[in-house]
Order: sequence, then C-alpha cells, then structure tokens
Amino acid sequence: MEATTAEALAKAQKKLKKAQAAGDEALIAKFEKKVKKLQKKAAEPQENGGAADMEAEAATSGKKRKKEQANGTPSGHANGHAASEDGEEEAAPKKSKKDKKDKSAANGHSTDTGAAGPAPLAEVGSVELARSGKPIKKDLYAKVHPEVGGMSVARMEEVRQERATTVEGRNGAATNTRFAPMLKFEHTGLPANVLHSTREFQAPSPIQSQCWPIILSGHDLIGIAATGSGKTLGFGLPMLAHITAQREAGVVGKGKGPYALVMAPTRELALQINQVLHDAGAKCGVRSVCVYGGVPKKEQVDALRRGVEIVVGTPGRLEDLMNDGVCVLSEVTYLVLDEADRMLDLGFEPHIRAICSKVRSDRQTLMFSATWPTAVQKLASNFLSRPVRVTIGSQDLAASHSITQHVEVIDPRARDDRLLALMNQYHSSRKNRCIIFVLYKKEAPRVEQLLQRRGWKCAAIHGDISQGQRTAAVEAFKAGTIPLLIATDVAARGLDIPDVEVVINYSFPLTTEDYVHRIGRTGRAGKSGIAHTFFCAVQDKPRAGELINVLREAGQKVPEDLLKFGTAVKKKESKLYGAHFKDVDVEAKATKVTFDSDDE
Repeated sequence: MEATTAEALAKAQKKLKKAQAAGDEALIAKFEKKVKKLQKKAAEPQENGGAADMEAEAATSGKKRKKEQANGTPSGHANGHAASEDGEEEAAPKKSKKDKKDKSAANGHSTDTGAAGPAPLAEVGSVELARSGKPIKKDLYAKVHPEVGGMSVARMEEVRQERATTVEGRNGAATNTRFAPMLKFEHTGLPANVLHSTREFQAPSPIQSQCWPIILSGHDLIGIAATGSGKTLGFGLPMLAHITAQREAGVVGKGKGPYALVMAPTRELALQINQVLHDAGAKCGVRSVCVYGGVPKKEQVDALRRGVEIVVGTPGRLEDLMNDGVCVLSEVTYLVLDEADRMLDLGFEPHIRAICSKVRSDRQTLMFSATWPTAVQKLASNFLSRPVRVTIGSQDLAASHSITQHVEVIDPRARDDRLLALMNQYHSSRKNRCIIFVLYKKEAPRVEQLLQRRGWKCAAIHGDISQGQRTAAVEAFKAGTIPLLIATDVAARGLDIPDVEVVINYSFPLTTEDYVHRIGRTGRAGKSGIAHTFFCAVQDKPRAGELINVLREAGQKVPEDLLKFGTAVKKKESKLYGAHFKDVDVEAKATKVTFDSDDE
C-alpha cells in the first residue's frame, strides 16, 4: 500500500471520529463511505502478493497509528501494550483497573457509530491482512445436500411454521432455498470429526437446522431463541469448520491464535460453552480456553501463551487479558456474542465495544439473544454486516410452551411454609432435580439452611461464595448427588443442566425477562417442566402486566389474584438493569453504588 493511501486513510478515520463525537449523521455517513473505499484500496496490494509492502508500510506509519490510538482509533497492534493519552506506549499490566476503564472511555471504544454495518476498524483489517495476504474464507456451503436443495419454497415455509421459525433480513432471505432448514445432521456436509459431538442427538434442534445453512454460507447472523434451544452447537459446529477452512486456506497466520472468540455474560455460561466446544473440538485438533473473573489469571494466561484456536470468556476478564497483551485478538475471524441481551443488562457494552475494536473488521459475526429489545438491535447494527435474523418462537418476551407455569400471589411471610409444602409436592422422591431461585444473595444461605434443617439435601450458589464452591455445587447438581439447588440469578441464564423437572421462584426477579430465563432451566430439549412462582403484591405489582402477557402467550392459566393488579405494561426499564452505555454521561464523576444483590 502506498504511503499516500495510508495517510488518506488515517485522515479519513480521524475525521470520522470527530463526526461521531459531534453526532453529525451526514458527516458520519460520508466518512464511513470514504474509509471503506480506502480500506478496499489498501487491501488490493495484498491480493496481488504485496504483503511485504503492507508490513513495511505498517512500520513506516507507526507514529501516525499511535496518534490515532490516542484519539480513539483502534490499531490492531498486538504487542501487549496500550497507547497512553499522550501517544506514548506504556505497559498495560502497570495500569490499575480504574485506569483501564477510563482509557476505554477516553479512547472512544464505547462510542455508538450508528452505522448500518460493523464499526469502522480500518487499521485492524489492514494490519492483520498483511499477515496472510488472503481474505477470510467464509462460504463453506459449496455442496448443498439434495434433500435440502430440492426443498420448494412452500415446503420450506411449512417446515418453518411447524418449528415456529421465522427468517428475515437480506434480500429474499426468507425465500432463498439455499437457507432451507437442515433436518438431518448429514445435511450439513460437515466431516465426521466435526459431527462427532452430535452422535447422541436424533436430529438438529430448530435453531440449529435453520442457522447452519446461513452460517455455513458465510453470512452474519442474529439468532433469537430461548435458552436451552441448542445454540451452542448451533454456532459451535460451523466454528470448527470455519477454523479448519482458514488453516487450509492459509488465511490465519502461524501465531498462537485465537481464531474464534465467544463472549458470554456469566462465568457459568462461559464454562459450559467452553466444555461443549472443548469436547467437540477434540476430534478436530481445535483447542479452547475459558477466561473469566473470580479466579487467578495464571492458568488462563498459560493456556493462551501455549496457543489455542478458540477463546470463550466474560467481557471483563477478556478485556483485562487483552489490555495485558496476553490475549491477542488480531487473528480472530469468527466472533460470537451469546446472550447479548443479558450482557447489556449487566452493563458490559463498553467492554464489548473495546474487545470488538481489536478483532479484524472482515470477521464473520454471530449474535444470539433470548429477546430483541432496542438496545440489542442497536448493538447488532454496529457490529454485524447485513445479517440474516432467525427467530424461534415469538420475537416478543415469551416462555417455552413446554413449561407448565403456576403463579401464586402470596404474603412474603408465608413463603417459607409454602416452600416446604411444595418440596413435599414436587420433590417427594428427593432424587429429581429442582432449582429454587431467590433474588438477593442473602436469601440463598437462609433458604438453604431452612431446607437443610428439615432434612432436604441441597446446595446454594450466589455471589458471596468462591468460584470454586460455585463450580463444585453446579457439578454436584448436574451429577445428581445434590438434587436441589438454591440460586440467585447468577445461574439463571445459559446453564444447560439436563432433566431439571421443577423451578421454584421463591422471589420474583427484578425483570420479567429474568423470569423467563429462570423458568427456562426446565422444559429443555423437548421435555416438559414445571415452574411455580411466588408473586408478592407490594414489591412485584409493577411487573404484573408483563407477567400476565407471558402467561397468556404460553396458553397458561392467569390467577384471578394476579389480574387484580391490572394488565398495563409500563414502558420503563428497570433502574437496576438495562443501564446501557447510551444512558450514561461519560463526563460525570464516577460513584460506586452497591445493591444487596449479586455483584457479577
């Protein structure tokens, strides 16, 4: 790439940043177009074998890149240092956590571009492409199975209707027969070593059968589906095929990876995803590591330094390791944001933006969410390019129809006696798995002691116990040695524990979305389940209207006592959840607010 092109690109990016800061939509659109044009021009020499020229140019324009970093433009420089505000580099490990957070805001990683496609990450794309000189090989769906390719549009729509599936986005996505659902595992055309992990399943789940043809065709995807729908293998199997294809095509360099990145909101979900990918990748020579907070970094750092193809992690720990220079994301070609709505609820948007700014801009990006609120739509518009959206069930807040829901309006003081009665009703065998959800972490040990004193074998997980204790409790629950688990919302999302028969909500959650995700622990993989919920008049009344809608959508009985509170739904987000970056004044002085709930 000629120096003039690099200079023009740098100037265009600088002007784009100023336009974004000013919120001038017209200028943003103008300079985004210019940046993309120059990016394309910059990539041309690589395709003609000019990778060495690119590397030379990258070295020549190093000073410019440092200046751009100080102004908030991500650089893709993978040397383990972060740019300071005056343009000089300083070792990331020497910075405090507060400094790192301040730096992310100062560098503009959290600024919403408002663009229709991925946020402009020009330097990332140009520097990384110089490593291999080849574009990402995304389309892996070369040979369509005859049973899929021969499916008519009418039959395709019939199958989707049977599976409550909706396909939207791109021109004609809904009627594109290339996106016809794969009803058998062999329809994927994937090799036996990749399909090895499906041997215990009879057929793909609805989200898998519809996502696979779209992902394997190389498109960005948004998947809207309830927890327990099989999303992990939905993005996991194409991920293994994608990594293998990049290796064979020489797209990824000879570094230590990673080539695929999965972000999840909680430690438990990240560990679960990693276990699935670890088991599936073992037959393909694909290694993975899970990075999350609450435990020492050493083991995670050692694994990253040895080299892995996949990193699964929570945004906070991922950003820490990225800033420490240990987790280098410049070769990531496959990005997954799982449980995106929950990550926004937990305030991870700034971390997500900072992490995505270090991933190459021509990546394939997948986003999965149980709901489709405005904040998630906005995030998708920033990081995905012309995605296809697949919805399983309702796009609105909805619970699985395989769950029988019982809602009981109750005085808070009567809950202990009713809980003990429900134990005799639902857990008389003392062998079937049951989860009891509480709202506050102080409630968890109290309910645990209440049940243990009455002879029930149980364990509790909440924010006041160590990560090791939490992992041990979950593993004992999965194994069945402890069939009764008391949990705060830390375990409400993403945990795939088979054969949970009953969920009891001792305390109603702060949002109806969390109610849906809590009860989603049962009724998974096509099985039925029971959810019994205590609804207290004083504190839970504002959520009555939303709960009534969820019950009606699922065809459940609505108690008369609940209807007395009215069916109105307030158009207001909880102050404890959904405090997304767009609502935050970055100039305001930081204040620490502590709630009596899990600090995850």
